Amino acid sequence: MPLISLPKALSVASVALLFLTPGVAHAYMGPGLGLGFLGAVFGVIGSILLGIVAIIWYPIKRLWRKLRPRRDKRPLDPDNQTPEV
Repeated sequence: MPLISLPKALSVASVALLFLTPGVAHAYMGPGLGLGFLGAVFGVIGSILLGIVAIIWYPIKRLWRKLRPRRDKRPLDPDNQTPEV
């Protein structure tokens, strides 16, 4: 014996479809509101991307500084400001 009959399932599906379909929206979104919305969306996406880059970039930069060989710190020649050889 099925849990739900076919006519009852069709009626439930049709009522659900009726509630899920949008009606006609009589609304106007002007250029100022549209550009403001786009700016907000780009700002949120940009901040998320910059946050991801910061999380990834700073540990790589710290590791790069640890692995890079140090420059020798020889005294400068007072005449031309180049290291003495």
